[in-house]
Amino acid sequence: MSYVPVSRRTIRRHRESERSTRRLVVALAAAAVVAWLLSVSLSPMVYVDGYVHAVDLVVHDLCLVVAFGAIILVDWHGFLWLIGRRGLGEIIRLDGAATPLIWGGLAGLLATGAFLSPHLENPMTDVKLAAVLVLSLNGIMLVPLMRRLARLPADTTFTDLSPGQRVHLLSCLAVSQLCWWTAIIIGFINAES
Repeated sequence: MSYVPVSRRTIRRHRESERSTRRLVVALAAAAVVAWLLSVSLSPMVYVDGYVHAVDLVVHDLCLVVAFGAIILVDWHGFLWLIGRRGLGEIIRLDGAATPLIWGGLAGLLATGAFLSPHLENPMTDVKLAAVLVLSLNGIMLVPLMRRLARLPADTTFTDLSPGQRVHLLSCLAVSQLCWWTAIIIGFINAES
């Protein structure tokens, strides 16, 4: 690796950027926990039935499809980048386009979930709700890494990343898929019973 002279001003901007990213991650994590707690704590107090419940269930399922579909698409393209079939620039653009769908779908899940009267005494429901919280926090933990990846050249490969970045990326991918599939399977099991 060659020495590339960097000005003090550039170093200062980079440090400020890292600090602002850390503050953003803390603020987003706090907001996610508060939104999750609000949804879970309001759900036993709010009861809707009939037509309103049916509409809420449909909107909840649509939010699930939007968020999960966008995550599957980003994760799939990330995997293709990992094996050298896509460029990093394409992944960054796709992530930027999918991010509003992911977070909008997740916000919709929390909003509509408060009206579904979940059985909080059921351990499977608790696991599902915990998976949604972990999924939210996992997505937030990707923010610093995605910002770093966006600053890399578009032709950067997975093997060009540092070992820490590779572990971060792969662990977030694994947690993402594990939480989504857990929430979906438990949702289907709970719907059947």
